[in-house]
Amino acid sequence: MKAAHLVVPAGVADPAAPSGGNVYDRRVARGLADAGWSVRGHPVGGGWPRPDPAARSALSGVLGGLPDGSVVLVDGIVASAAPAELAAHAGRLRLVGLVHMVFGDAWADLRAGEREALSTMAAVVTTSGWSRDRLGAAYGIPWGRLHVAPPGVDAAPVAPGSPSGGELLCVAVVAPHKGHDVLVSALARLGGLSWRLVCVGALDRDPAFVDGLSRRAATLGVADRISFVGPAVGADLDARYAAADLLVLASRGETYGMVVAEALARGTPVVATDVGGVPEALGRTPDGDPPGLLVPPDDPDALAGALRRWLTDPALRDNLRTFARTRRTTQTGWAETARLVSCALTPESTNASVAR
Repeated sequence: MKAAHLVVPAGVADPAAPSGGNVYDRRVARGLADAGWSVRGHPVGGGWPRPDPAARSALSGVLGGLPDGSVVLVDGIVASAAPAELAAHAGRLRLVGLVHMVFGDAWADLRAGEREALSTMAAVVTTSGWSRDRLGAAYGIPWGRLHVAPPGVDAAPVAPGSPSGGELLCVAVVAPHKGHDVLVSALARLGGLSWRLVCVGALDRDPAFVDGLSRRAATLGVADRISFVGPAVGADLDARYAAADLLVLASRGETYGMVVAEALARGTPVVATDVGGVPEALGRTPDGDPPGLLVPPDDPDALAGALRRWLTDPALRDNLRTFARTRRTTQTGWAETARLVSCALTPESTNASVAR
């Protein structure tokens, strides 16, 4: 039996922290096991990606305790902060990086570490073609070592949708990089149109931003139509998706956009920013029709325009719903994600595992 070790930040299974990266790690571990791998998880405590000395020492202990030749899949949020610890074992372990997030300007101090860490890896798994291309160009990683394994999606019942289309849903941690401030500003531009927005996502990542957002919504006169309900998982999250007419994502950056795929799995159209891997997650129907609208980031006027079109044009709503319901039939599940990751874990693998 093939064996793999999965090094992840502690808390990956915490239901109060349902991030895309945590979900991906859990589902890949399960998928590899289902595919015949023996998978052993190694959660490492500490404030990754900015760990303290104790966290670094714990990581060194985990790596040092693994037998020579072990296959080790390392979550990128750990790897980017520990290039020295990884380099010390790169000669005797098959290290494979799993990059969920490409660090942007706000994380500039981590880029040097990420470059050094990924250079020690036998292979690197990314969750989108966009992130593969960006890493390859930025860090000079040979293309044959870069693999794409997009997140899978579970089949779900089709959301019925309402005639007016006014039930809007945003699923994202409430923090600046997700663009809730832009979304609130866009909604305030919609005049007398009827809509309600439910924001699902952690509220404790940036309390000052959340407070400011609430005050801004009140100042703009839309606070009574926006609900911040905190994180949701399982049946609670399913119910939020089922009640929604439209998923709205105003992110300033996304490596992929798992919530876009989750909405489409229910036949729910999407209005999102045209950033990173979001166009890949949105995709198109076999006939080339988009199941949503993409707008530039940081542009409340453009976002308001797309939302106004959705709310005022019944024919557009019908078309996008039809396209979204067709798109859901072309999505792949987590078994395919695990298969692509498995290719990267296998020493003789090549970039043939790249998904296009």
